[in-house]
Amino acid sequence: MKNALWGYWLVLLGIFVVVIMLLVQNLTSSSTQDYYLVKEITEAALVDAVDYSYYRTFGEIKINKEKFFESFIRRFAETTSGSTDYTVSFYGVYEAPPKASVEIKSRSTTFNVMGDSESFDMTERIDAIIEGNTL
Repeated sequence: MKNALWGYWLVLLGIFVVVIMLLVQNLTSSSTQDYYLVKEITEAALVDAVDYSYYRTFGEIKINKEKFFESFIRRFAETTSGSTDYTVSFYGVYEAPPKASVEIKSRSTTFNVMGDSESFDMTERIDAIIEGNTL
């Protein structure tokens, strides 16, 4: 009977450790995931928004602001999870030279630990510029 009781405590301890690891992993990896998500989406949206007819005519790279906003929001909405609230802000989006600054604020769900309610907010800001040949 003593050995069975120790087995139950060991299983209970294992479940407790797994739950704590899942909570910590969810909090720590979201910042890294958000950073790379915003970085990749911003780069892809800038490339999508390049005005190729203007480039062929004048030889300078120029983007379309509306197309950038549309592409960014569409890509971001497709890849984010529904459990986190995001606020997307655009700062300094210029058509020529092509530059975009994007800020994402994420608010995770609240965690209740021993009666204390905790919520974690993350902010990721990316500045992206498209460079081309100036010859």
